[in-house]
Amino acid sequence: MPEEELHSIRIHLDRILAERGMTLTELSAQVGITVVNLSVLKNGRAKAIRFSTLSRICDILGCQPGDLITHEPAEPGPPAGDSGQ
Repeated sequence: MPEEELHSIRIHLDRILAERGMTLTELSAQVGITVVNLSVLKNGRAKAIRFSTLSRICDILGCQPGDLITHEPAEPGPPAGDSGQ
C-alpha cells in the first residue's frame, strides 16, 4: 500500500449496522449517498468524509462520530538515533 494511503483510522460502520439490524442499502437510501460510497467508507478505503454526511449517518444510526470512527495508532518504534543498546 502506498505510504499516502496508510492511516490508523478505523471505521466501525459494519458493526453499528449489524447492531441496528440495518443494511448498507437501507442506510444509503436514508442518508442520500450511493451504496458504493458507503461501501468505500465501511471498508476503510475512504480518504475523507464530509461532516454533513457524517452528521446524517449519525442521525440515522442514533450514534456519535466516535462510535463510527476510532484511531488505532501503529506500534511505536524505537526513537530516532536509538541503537537499541
